[in-house]
Amino acid sequence: MHGDHSSVSDPSGPGSAPAPVLAPAAPSAPEPVAAPSMLRLALASLAGTAIEFYDFFVYGTAAALVLGPLFFPTFSALAGTLAAFATFGVGFVARPLGSAVFGHVGDRYGRRPVLLASLLLTGLATVAVGFVPTYASVGVAAPLLLVLLRFLQGLGLGGEWGGAVLLTAEHAPEERRGLWASFPQVGPPVGFLLANGMMLGLSATLTDAQFAAWGWRVPFWAAGALALAGLWLRRSVEETPQFRALTEDGRRADAPLAEVARRHGRLLLLTGGCLAVGYALFYAVTTWSLAYATERLHVPRTVALACIMVAVAVMGAATPLLAVLGDRYGRRPLCLAGCAASVLWMFPLVALLRTADPVLMTVGFVGALLAMVTMFAVVGAYLPELYEPRIRCTGAAVGYNLGGVVGGALTPIVATALAGGSGPPWGVAAYLAGIGLLSLGCFALLPETGPRALRARTRPPEAGPAEAGPAEAGPAEAGSAEAAAV
Repeated sequence: MHGDHSSVSDPSGPGSAPAPVLAPAAPSAPEPVAAPSMLRLALASLAGTAIEFYDFFVYGTAAALVLGPLFFPTFSALAGTLAAFATFGVGFVARPLGSAVFGHVGDRYGRRPVLLASLLLTGLATVAVGFVPTYASVGVAAPLLLVLLRFLQGLGLGGEWGGAVLLTAEHAPEERRGLWASFPQVGPPVGFLLANGMMLGLSATLTDAQFAAWGWRVPFWAAGALALAGLWLRRSVEETPQFRALTEDGRRADAPLAEVARRHGRLLLLTGGCLAVGYALFYAVTTWSLAYATERLHVPRTVALACIMVAVAVMGAATPLLAVLGDRYGRRPLCLAGCAASVLWMFPLVALLRTADPVLMTVGFVGALLAMVTMFAVVGAYLPELYEPRIRCTGAAVGYNLGGVVGGALTPIVATALAGGSGPPWGVAAYLAGIGLLSLGCFALLPETGPRALRARTRPPEAGPAEAGPAEAGPAEAGSAEAAAV
């Protein structure tokens, strides 16, 4: 396969890890954007992901607190929570489809249209959730409408991440790519804090009856104003240099998803498996733990939300710091360390949650989310670096969102079912540790792509046999010049 078409390929050996061989940057590679412009781009990217994840998270919190009795009143308390989490999971099933649809747009027509269309779709679907009548008003049509709107939310969010990350990663200088690409990764914590801060304020000021009658709808209505603000911030965002170069050279992929599946299927599955533990940890803490603490341990709703919000704030603050470490020491070491820490922390997390003590619960949540963000702080740079520019929007976004199906969609449902007994939910800890081991194995099979690895691969060869061409560099195909320049 020609070097201009692949930065990472599946090696011929069935047990081999994919290993990129990155060629030196082409002389015509686009120049990095100056720091002030990078900051503006990064903030626009962060704002958009924060708004879209606000939309997504506000549904998860509502599912944990009120959607069960309002939309599944004929079920038992446990079954109603499970049903609400099932509608929550629909969004994760839709995310890979959204990443494929918007990835096609991003690879064929540009990253910028993805940023605008995905934000608009998610915002409209979220506002509509706030107007859905309950089961008492329209019967079974109520949960069906929830499922449809949650699916549309997932479609939009599936496209958002790829567009936002590539906006920064493809503009950023090589040595600081991890830092700048971490800004979209700060968006989810900000969105979570916005969503749950509003929920917390409403819970603290309204009676339970008022909150169930109309209070839970307010955060969904607020999504409309946030979406308009996000569209205004992104209106002047420029297309990335890499996509402009692809357009000028006539090298855009005709069918990006088919190309990714045909040539990078193993890499796609590996990246999905890698990220499953991050999703599982985040939603175990922010969704399942919230329901378990309030319903089973009788922790006041405002207290449980406050504990989780402290942990998410710490996670958000740590993201750029860990991304800098990724630029210095590599993406893969941080991912392996985060996975290992996740596996080791699962049983302490459950033990600390079981105490129902706010301080100890917060310690458990902080430990879990720090383990998670040790991985996720660098994936904004890591995943795009694994794919060549012509299919990057599709490959990176689909891989990222596949992890959400395994880790995000199933975790609240499985954890709620495993915690159904009267004793400590050790089954939940075992389940999460198992996902952590799966992700650890997948990360072990991925190559390093950070600046040091790139310099090592592009160092001028010594005289003699070492001057072998790219085809002799390793089991993988020679990488493209564009990939070296991101």
